[in-house]
Amino acid sequence: MTEARVTFEAVSFSALPGWEEDEHSAAFGAFLKSGERLAKAADDGSLPDLDRWARLLGIIRSALDLAGQANDARAFFETHFVPHRVVHARSHGLLTGYYEPVLAGSRVPNGRYHVPVYRRPPDLVNLMDESMRGAAGKALTHARRTEDGRHLPYYTRSEIESGALSGRNLELLYLEDPVDAFFMHIQGSGLVTLPDGSHVRVSYDGKNGHPYTSIGRYLVDSGLFRADEVSLETLKQWLRADPERGRQVMWQNASYIFFQELSVADAQSALGVMGIPLTAGRSLAVDASVHLIGTPIYVVAPDLARAGERGTFRRLMIAQDVGSAITGPERGDIYFGSGSEAGDQAGRTRHAGSFFVLLPRDAESKA
Repeated sequence: MTEARVTFEAVSFSALPGWEEDEHSAAFGAFLKSGERLAKAADDGSLPDLDRWARLLGIIRSALDLAGQANDARAFFETHFVPHRVVHARSHGLLTGYYEPVLAGSRVPNGRYHVPVYRRPPDLVNLMDESMRGAAGKALTHARRTEDGRHLPYYTRSEIESGALSGRNLELLYLEDPVDAFFMHIQGSGLVTLPDGSHVRVSYDGKNGHPYTSIGRYLVDSGLFRADEVSLETLKQWLRADPERGRQVMWQNASYIFFQELSVADAQSALGVMGIPLTAGRSLAVDASVHLIGTPIYVVAPDLARAGERGTFRRLMIAQDVGSAITGPERGDIYFGSGSEAGDQAGRTRHAGSFFVLLPRDAESKA
């Protein structure tokens, strides 16, 4: 669960390490992407607790008016926001990474492609807003609605993979490897290449509601791995080495993700929460019970080098996604993009980091 007390302490932009050297225009572009979705949601009445968003929405509308004309993105952020240090019980936060896997698949099952990717079942109901699922802790976030209107825990991963949803025409696609399918669930999206060479982008469309369990942590706690041995590739190799053993370990994570196929208009990139198009290296998954989606956050991670560069990771990012394992005031998940190179970078990322949250100039620091 999120720490009980969090405060935001105003600082100057000059206190942000490396602020002057960042590529602020890239952050501004990402800010516009979430701004478009949030402004639309506010206009059509689908944005919850509109008063909470009022100040940020005012800045978003100013940014949208400037789209294509903002020659000085740094000045825009410095004019409209004040950076705030996040003060909480721990000395620093934790940064991890995620990405969009690129996989081969098929719309029909055959000898090679036999692992189903399921669309959202009609009896699945949300017990909370999707953006808040990271703050749920061990509570159920979704449930199964029965014919008499009751809400029961949905089928677990082991039950679904043992056939609980078979025969309901919920299969969206088929993949080759159950390990690849498992990690696509963890990432929440995937770009699937079909046998004819065409591509299908699939995105998160709900989960079975059970809390996420890290199988890496499970293997360490079981004495099968040391903590410094766990990486994305070592986990994949170990799971594939003995398929039955791997299946039993993957079933330790009862959480199961359902997907939707994106339309052509939405299929230009992976999507975050609220359908926000993600930007590699600029989109950040956060705990939305602490940080409003769409908020700019300057991230400093002294031991995390930028991909292909030397030096500390110091970058203005935009809160555009959430995750079941992303809980806490300085817990962030960096989106690295699509494909194997992004996957390698994401798999190596587990570093201490600090947030400087950019709050609207007229917003007060709060506890």
